[in-house]
Amino acid sequence: MESNPETLEELMSNDAMIEGDMILSTDRNAVETTWPTQEIPYAISPELAGRTSDILAAMAMVSEHTCVSFHKRITETNYLLFKASRGCASYVGFVGGEQPVFVGPPCMVGNIAHEVLHALGFHHEHTRTDREQYITVLPHNIMAGMEKNFKKQEGKTFDLPYDISSIMHYGSGFFSSNGLPTIVPNTDVKQMGQRVKMTNRDVERVRHLYNCASFPLCCWMIFDALCTRTSAS
Repeated sequence: MESNPETLEELMSNDAMIEGDMILSTDRNAVETTWPTQEIPYAISPELAGRTSDILAAMAMVSEHTCVSFHKRITETNYLLFKASRGCASYVGFVGGEQPVFVGPPCMVGNIAHEVLHALGFHHEHTRTDREQYITVLPHNIMAGMEKNFKKQEGKTFDLPYDISSIMHYGSGFFSSNGLPTIVPNTDVKQMGQRVKMTNRDVERVRHLYNCASFPLCCWMIFDALCTRTSAS
């Protein structure tokens, strides 16, 4: 298996609700709530002006092959606010009001897209309840107190196959206490987790969760560069 080049999602220790790069609502039932619209307003804090192109590229990655779109906030009550921090973090699912997505210096375009997907309602792929068929978690290598980042989460899978290459999957060494793997694949795979692009299954999950049936499939399944994206009616 090739080494994983993904950028670390750093902890922000000043908030007790942080779970890895996910900020959990105090009401666990609120986690995974979808946004009430496919058209999501956003704003970017002035201190992140220099990261605008990265943030726009991350949102474009999410919207390119789905019916979810993003537009600058005008007066909307519910919106994503990209804020400067020292790490990458997001609430999972719709919270309401001004909903922060934290962007730190180490957060590249793929990391930001990962956080946007959290905001849309997605947990990490490696926390699926059927993960034992595909990966093995090694608790003895996990940093003390970080075990919760590997806890299984109930959530919709839409009967889609497990995606070990997902942009929402951890790499092998996340939160390692000793430099050894915290997750290993059960079979030989080329890559486990990455922060470069959304996989076909990542796209398909967004399409299912946000009811994109009317959005033209075009040739998104193969990400054909000649495919022209059209807006959903």
